[in-house]
Amino acid sequence: MELAALLGLLGPLSFAVALMVMGGLSRRLGAQTRARPYYVGFYAAAILMLVSVAAQLLNTFNLLPHNEGDLLWVLLDEGLPAIAVTIGVVLAWRYWSWLLAERD
Repeated sequence: MELAALLGLLGPLSFAVALMVMGGLSRRLGAQTRARPYYVGFYAAAILMLVSVAAQLLNTFNLLPHNEGDLLWVLLDEGLPAIAVTIGVVLAWRYWSWLLAERD
């Protein structure tokens, strides 16, 4: 069962990597267009996702005891990834919406 739990962490971990890649690309785009450094939010969202992955990893090995419905656990397990995804979507729209506005 621990193997399945560890493999289940690959999804959130890959999302954290994608947020870091988007942060790097947005940093380079912002340097060229002299945009405000909103790209830092991508890195913050990646850190939130990594904190959630770390908490789930600790839970997998029973190092982070919790009760079902415990507010702290719900925030770590569900809240942080939701906040990270929301930040990522808002910042991606802010930085990259010009791609959708381009017309021939």
